[in-house]
Formats: sequence, structure tokens, C-alpha cells
Amino acid sequence: MKIALIQFDTVWECIDRNLETLTHEIDLLETDVDMAVLPEMFSTGFTMQPEYVAEPEFGKSAQWMISMAQKYQIAIAGSLVVSENDRFYNRLFFVFPDGSYKTYNKKHLFTLAGEDKIYTPGKDKLIVEYKGWKICPLICYDLRFPVFSRIQNLDYDLLLYVASWPDKRIYAWDQILKARAIENMSYVIGVNRCGIDPNGVVYSGHSQAIDYMGENLLEPMKNQQTQIITLDWDSMQKARKKLAFLDDADDFLLQRND
Repeated sequence: MKIALIQFDTVWECIDRNLETLTHEIDLLETDVDMAVLPEMFSTGFTMQPEYVAEPEFGKSAQWMISMAQKYQIAIAGSLVVSENDRFYNRLFFVFPDGSYKTYNKKHLFTLAGEDKIYTPGKDKLIVEYKGWKICPLICYDLRFPVFSRIQNLDYDLLLYVASWPDKRIYAWDQILKARAIENMSYVIGVNRCGIDPNGVVYSGHSQAIDYMGENLLEPMKNQQTQIITLDWDSMQKARKKLAFLDDADDFLLQRND
């Protein structure tokens, strides 16, 4: 699978300008790319003022994702601010080339920024199947909670994190992404934004791809750029079968905290 990691400097709460930038980046992709991955809240930045930018599920940003996926026959993943039934969600869209899509609402809301007081958390993990791959897409702060992302019965082949992860904690981002790859014997891709937001928060990017043994296939990226990485499903399956670490994993039941 050939995946484009699009790391860019999000324009604060300006949907049109961000979609314009991303349209240009996707226009330039190679024709055989299978998927493009965007950062968390790619059309607005990580805002705690959703009342100014929130869209319905089938709003401008989602329609743009569908249009681009159909035009270039690729999958596109990224999260955006959605308003639904008088509630706000940090919602990830995984859009397929035919324009259909699946969604995941961020479960672990970032209390340090007050996200938990403004947005409604999700409950269920999402696994999507695409081109023979099983993919588990998650959002930013979810990375810190290994139980939620723990593989069970080989239910995914790729962990996907979209993020707005600040530079001051970028060391943790780098290390935990590797940990998720090693403990789950899974490919892991993390796509983060770069730049500085109006609150003075600095984002250094460090979007990257890691293999099932914890080795970087793509070193942490700097500044605004797009990089393409190819993942090999067969080599991962051979390693999983040969080493069989996952066969010795503990069984557990993940229960909702309703």
C-alpha cells in the first residue's frame, strides 16, 4: 500500500484556505498513491471554539474529501469539527475512492486543553478494510492509551494516528508511536500538523511511518511537506507468523465507561 503523509501549517479556523492548500498537495500526488492522510482538525486547526467553524457531517470539508477521493481514486483520512444534535465532535472521516465513508469520534479528549468540556467523546473503535488491509484510525491523544489500541485477534494491520501534537511533547509522540508498533506488531503512521497557532502553540510535525518491528520507514518530517511511503503487507504477516508474539498476548474485554 502506497500512502501519502501530508504535513502542513494549518491556517487557523479558515476552512477555505486549508482546503485550497490540501487540494494543491493532493493534485501533485503520484498517480499510484492508494491513500492520503491529513492531520487532526485539518480544515480549522485544533480549536476550542467549534461554534465558529463546526460543520454538519456532510458539510464543506467532508464533501471536499469525498470529491477528492473520487477524482483521484484514493482513500483520504483526517479529522474535522462536526456539529450534530447540538453537540460538537472531533470526528475522523475515512473516505473510500467511491465516495463512501466511515467515521470515528475521538474517544480520549484532551483535558489539558479543555477538549473534554467542549466536545463529546466517541465510544467505539473503528476498523476499516481497504485494499486487503485492516486499518484502525485514531486521533492524537488516543495515542497515550494503549489498551484502546491494543490489537486483538489480528483485527488490524495498520494503526493510523492523525494529530495536532505540540512540539513541547514531541519526544513522547516519537517514542509512543514506536511503542504502539512494537507491542502490536503493526505498521504505524502518525500525521501531525506543523506551524504555530494563534495561542502560541508550536507544532514541529514529526509525521512518520514505523514498521511492525519499531523501525522508522519514514523519519520524522520537518516543516510543511508531503512524503509517500510504501507498506508491505506480506512481510508483516511473515514476521507475525514467524515470531508469534501476538499469540501470547493476554485476553481482555474493553468495556465502555458510559
